[in-house]
Amino acid sequence: MVKTMEWQHDALEILDQTKLPVEISFIKCTTYLRVAEAIKRLEVRGAPAIGAAAGFAMVLGWQQLMREGKAELQNFAAIRDELIAARPTAVNLAWAANKLYAKAEAMAEQSAEEIAAALEALAQKIYADDIACNKKMGEYGAALLPPHTRILTHCNAGALATCGWGTALGVIRAAHAQGKIDMVYADETRPLLQGARLTVWELMQDNIPVTVITDNMAAWTMKQKGINAVVTGADRIALNGDTANKIGTYGVALAAKHHGIPFYIAAPVSTFDFNIATGAEIPIEERSADEVRRLQGVVTAPQDAPAYNPAFDVTPAELITGIITEYGVIKPPYLENIKKLQLKTKEENFNG
Repeated sequence: MVKTMEWQHDALEILDQTKLPVEISFIKCTTYLRVAEAIKRLEVRGAPAIGAAAGFAMVLGWQQLMREGKAELQNFAAIRDELIAARPTAVNLAWAANKLYAKAEAMAEQSAEEIAAALEALAQKIYADDIACNKKMGEYGAALLPPHTRILTHCNAGALATCGWGTALGVIRAAHAQGKIDMVYADETRPLLQGARLTVWELMQDNIPVTVITDNMAAWTMKQKGINAVVTGADRIALNGDTANKIGTYGVALAAKHHGIPFYIAAPVSTFDFNIATGAEIPIEERSADEVRRLQGVVTAPQDAPAYNPAFDVTPAELITGIITEYGVIKPPYLENIKKLQLKTKEENFNG
């Protein structure tokens, strides 16, 4: 698998996902602002990958403050806030940025150099932990799938969306290693084609059988091709289990419900937002209308046509069969069981 990103102590090298699958190229980010720009442009994307990139961006931000003689918490807080604003829906971004800020705050009496070393170590831990979490999720998710699984996925929740292995695609990778996968059907995922460009490319790289379909083929493909499971990633999960993911996921979940197909979400604990009660509180990013009016730079609609372009939608908890995490599979009742997960993570943080 191609690495999504690589830390170089004073720079973050990011795989430019906007150029895949035609070109494999990397962007060297030497400032936190360039990382923020990469997040906005979707050069790096996927909630866990964005979180890890934000962690390294915070390190770059502190290093910059040190060079400028401005290594103070109020300046570091401004960098954190600027990074969080880059993409508002994916909660991992804020989770990582706040985690590094809290580390600096806790070390306020120590030297700027000591803080810098601790921040770098923490960002690297976030990166390594993500890969370990994904592999645990993969095993838990694979156990849910029957032999001869014909699975549908939406957008890209693979190694490219994480620090390696993947969430939804981590489940698929683990199931494939067990000989369970007959075929993966990947929605192309308009308007930016993350499914066609990224998911299909990833699976082909690993010799996992995959067929690309357009988004509006999903329901009919479920009916005609014997699909017996759906798995997607997530960008934010509310306390009641409502889940934000790439636009189009809600429709896939509705179609799966109609056909009696289990619909699973695969996401690490860092994607849960324990501070919001329902999906109604999740901010939905709206992107440029030109992403809808054009396809890969080609005009596909009148240039003055109004366009609606939410990057995400929210799938209600009642449409979700289970949420696969590194702690196991959460099943309904979601409010009760997600609160148990929250308590478990609090205890671990306290003890660790």
